[in-house]
Amino acid sequence: MRDYLPEDIRRREFVIGVIRRVYERYGFEPLETPAVENLETLMGKYGEEGNQLIFKILKRGEHEASGQADLALRYDLTVPLSRVVAHYQSKLPRLFKRYQIQPVWRADRPARGRFREFYQCDVDALGSTSPVIEAELCAAVAAALTELGFEDFHLRLNHRQLLTEILDAAGIPGELHGSALVALDKLDKIKMEGVAKEMTERGISAEAVEALAEVFRGRIALDVLTGDPMAGLQSVADFVSGADDDPPSIENLRQIFTLTQNTPAAGHVTFDPSLARGLSYYTGAIMEVNVPDLAGSLGGGGRYDNLVGMFLGQSVPACGFSLGLERILVVMAERGMFPPTLATTPADVMMAVFDAADAAHAVRVAGLLRQSGLRVMVYPDADKIGKQIKYADSLGIPFVAILGSNEIAAAQVTVKNLKTQTQATYDQAAAGGAILEGLKQRG
Repeated sequence: MRDYLPEDIRRREFVIGVIRRVYERYGFEPLETPAVENLETLMGKYGEEGNQLIFKILKRGEHEASGQADLALRYDLTVPLSRVVAHYQSKLPRLFKRYQIQPVWRADRPARGRFREFYQCDVDALGSTSPVIEAELCAAVAAALTELGFEDFHLRLNHRQLLTEILDAAGIPGELHGSALVALDKLDKIKMEGVAKEMTERGISAEAVEALAEVFRGRIALDVLTGDPMAGLQSVADFVSGADDDPPSIENLRQIFTLTQNTPAAGHVTFDPSLARGLSYYTGAIMEVNVPDLAGSLGGGGRYDNLVGMFLGQSVPACGFSLGLERILVVMAERGMFPPTLATTPADVMMAVFDAADAAHAVRVAGLLRQSGLRVMVYPDADKIGKQIKYADSLGIPFVAILGSNEIAAAQVTVKNLKTQTQATYDQAAAGGAILEGLKQRG
């Protein structure tokens, strides 16, 4: 976990603002849920490794010494969403489209772009099994990243059922599929050699591991590199079904790829048969977005048609995508992607105070400047004017408004431009407009 200094927060709010605007353009509504959930709500939803990363909260009072926990910090935003949909089903539309931008907590090992407290920017649609949902999610995510300035991202797609069919075709027994997927989800981090080693340690035969490795390293991987997801899909279809009809998972992915061709996701969507996604609640298409200079992903998601049913007792189709805010911020900072117009100072102008007795005049003029739309800081002490100007300059504040006895008597104010080291005197009512014009000229 970390502290956020003013510059960090400005950048975070800028990115959140872009993502929020894009999500709302696609018809998604805002939702917020509590930071704390009942432990039983979270347990059993994330797979064996996910359960170990949940921050549990000890029971209060006399139960504290027992080490028992009944609450936990939320691990993601998807399970709380499922709980909300189950609880408020009668108040929500049949097709519920929501976005949620809030922090989550995981007892994970920190790394570059990975923290124990971090923000997720989720977008989900519940109530339809149509592949239009997946296509719209891919389009919204691609639009958000493009608007932030990303051009080299890849939206990798796969299908959870297709993964099962690949594992079957490779000769991995069904009871070991869960172990295989846990290992396969680490492919980006530990490469195929590390995945093969972990699978062998989990009891999967060397022959099955080699067959699986051939799928991802051999001819199918070459099809993926052509950039034609349809070609990769056909190769996988041939591997899992031979001369038989293509499985529904293949047809579902074909539909998604076709639907994304005329959206902002076009040219970014690829097929990756090795994509696993570690969370156990996925049931259909799964997605992940990557950029070349970041190990791991900027975000991911997929279809989870059975999760809401765990709370409601009946199936509700659902699909979602989550962008990791911290990882986006890391890459944007390293690439210098933040716009130069992004505010980096606490104010546009600082109101200097010549004499403590004139502080009321300074506060009044500051109010006039604020009414013009300016961000104004009032220096609180009657220090030497040179010291006040030096302070403003150290913070990057571009203008200083000076109010001496002559200016007060004439209802004027002197404005000093710290960049050009020039100054001019204006009527107090006109000063705000003059400073705004000066800000435009600075760019």
